[in-house]
Amino acid sequence: MFERTASWLWRALTPDLLVDASQPPPPGMSPAVLAALGGAANLKDCQAVALTRLRVELRDASLLQEGALRAAGVPALMPLSGGVFHLLLGV
Repeated sequence: MFERTASWLWRALTPDLLVDASQPPPPGMSPAVLAALGGAANLKDCQAVALTRLRVELRDASLLQEGALRAAGVPALMPLSGGVFHLLLGV
């Protein structure tokens, strides 16, 4: 019983930290950011992980253009394994 209550409380207090694979790419993603990621066809998965972090999984990581991302307004990029990147969007 405690685990179920704790789980409910966690979801209620931190909805921005929960990962939902069914979410489409955020509608506010600019065309410049999408192009720097290699285009829509290169985007395998995209999730808002936190208020200031966007997790993207790319089909081909070599198409990512880090300089173009910075020019599009993404201040930092954190590469992970398997073509997964976190775009750090703010403070």
